Amino acid sequence: MDHPDAHDTTAVMAALTARGMLLESARGPVPNVAELVAGEVIRGSWWSHAASHAIYRTIDELSSSPDVVRLRLINDKVTLVHRRLWPALTRVAAYFPASALAALKQEHTKSGAHQTLERAYPLWIPPAVALSARHLTEDEAFAELPPCVRPRSLPDATSPE
Repeated sequence: MDHPDAHDTTAVMAALTARGMLLESARGPVPNVAELVAGEVIRGSWWSHAASHAIYRTIDELSSSPDVVRLRLINDKVTLVHRRLWPALTRVAAYFPASALAALKQEHTKSGAHQTLERAYPLWIPPAVALSARHLTEDEAFAELPPCVRPRSLPDATSPE
């Protein structure tokens, strides 16, 4: 995958839309936003990287989009999930712990500290998404999701990501 310029949130959003999920900054089975913005593997914390301001701005812009939800879905790490996968996740929500599907939102307190607020699943799911989910079979839903979030007990008969 090509690496977008440090200030190109549009390119990172395009990568998120195409893949359906990106980790925010953790390493894992799907790319992460911090390294896409930096254009390289980041050793240590991304906060000390030269592109930290661009990384922060990109994460903030992506997570503020109505087409993106932040969950602790992949390995309990913050995962940005594009709206196109919400029906699939909704259809197979019973396979995930409630904590993995709680929407996360960062807020600044009056003291300037960051605070993470959680909105329980399914309260963040729009009604149209819930309706779309009813039209999917479990197999169809899991086929839309990356292999790393499929339960191990499911056959891996879907196409690779």
